[in-house]
Amino acid sequence: MPTKTIIVTGARRGIGHACSASLLRDGFNVTAVDIYPIPETLTQYTNSCLPLTIDVSDLDACRSAVTRTAEFFGSVDSVCHFAAIHSTDTWEEISSEKFLKVHEINVLGSFHIAKAAGEYMKSNGGGSIVLTSSGSVQASGVGGGSGRGGPAYVTSKAAIYGLNRSLARALGPHKIRVNTVSPGATSTPMIAEYSNSAREAAANRSMLGRIAEPDDVAEVAKFLISDAARFVTGEVISVSGGGSV
Repeated sequence: MPTKTIIVTGARRGIGHACSASLLRDGFNVTAVDIYPIPETLTQYTNSCLPLTIDVSDLDACRSAVTRTAEFFGSVDSVCHFAAIHSTDTWEEISSEKFLKVHEINVLGSFHIAKAAGEYMKSNGGGSIVLTSSGSVQASGVGGGSGRGGPAYVTSKAAIYGLNRSLARALGPHKIRVNTVSPGATSTPMIAEYSNSAREAAANRSMLGRIAEPDDVAEVAKFLISDAARFVTGEVISVSGGGSV
């Protein structure tokens, strides 16, 4: 059976890096995508890692990433999309320009990579796409400050719920599954500005009493692109240790 190929965005660090590293260790081909250079921890897999530096808010760049992946590895089977930017500005602090920038990357970027992959998969037997939302959409009292997501970030991640369902419906007839992971607070650079009290509160919200590690989320994304999830589509899977329930 041919080795499967997965495009992973946001691969430089955090959940995207954890997912890329895990897939490479398991023997998959990975196109590691980020707006910044991909680290040696991934590029050391010379024959199975294709590092690409692109901006996901650019549709042509996303299409190029899909084309280059197909040319290099011979196929594009799945996409795990984690690339995003954070915003902790409160409603009083955030400007319209900054608000739109967050949406350009987090929402439009999600649509662009899914669109580019969908165009290829539609003509090549199907595939699977995993997007990323956030437990902050369901959490109460998240309004920015102390490193926590503000209205620009939270609404951008809420939009992924609608995008997920819409794309799953549209792409399903072409044997393309679309699902979303929704992490709670996760130990990545995105929460580096959390105050100690914010970290403690996040851990206490979890029924498991801790903040997630990147691998906790990456493993769920890997399940969603696997054959074990062959009849799962249009779903948003919370990976918050029960903190978003």
